[in-house]
Amino acid sequence: MAAYTPILATLGYVMSPDGMQVLMIHRNTRPDDLHYGKYNGLGGKVDSDEDVVSGMRREIREEAGIEAEELVLRGTISWPGFGKNEEDWFAFIFRIDRWSGTPLERNHEGTLEWVPVERLHSLNMWDSDRMWLDMVFERESKVFHGIAPYKNGELVSWSFVRI
Repeated sequence: MAAYTPILATLGYVMSPDGMQVLMIHRNTRPDDLHYGKYNGLGGKVDSDEDVVSGMRREIREEAGIEAEELVLRGTISWPGFGKNEEDWFAFIFRIDRWSGTPLERNHEGTLEWVPVERLHSLNMWDSDRMWLDMVFERESKVFHGIAPYKNGELVSWSFVRI
C-alpha cells in the first residue's frame, strides 16, 4: 500500500451568539468548483508554516472577515480519494463558539448564509458530511475521528471512533 500523504486542511463551523445557527458557505460562484452548488463550513488547506489552529483562524478571517476567538476541536476526518484528482485529504474539524467582527455576506467562493442547525441536513452537501455533522454541534467532550473514503466522486464507506 502506498504511503498516506494527505493534503492537510481545516473545516470550521461558526456559531451564532445564541448557538442556534451556523455560518455556512453556499459554493455558488464558480461552476468549475468541485464543491459547486454545495453548502459547507469554512476552511481550507493548512499552510506549511502554520499549525492547524492558526490555519483555521486564517481561513475564517479570509472567508468570513471575522476573528475566531474560541475554537473547539470536534474531530478529524480522513477523506482518501476525495479531491478533484482523487487526492487524499485530512481535515481538523472545529466549532467556533465565539468570534468578533461582522461576517461578510459573500466571498470569492460563494454566499455566506446563517442556517439554523436543525435545518442543516436539508441542504445540498457532501454525503459524508451528513454522517458526522451532528457530532460537531453536540456539547459532548468526546472528539470523533472518522474515515470517509471516496471513489469516482462517491462516498464508499464511513466509520469513526470517539475518544
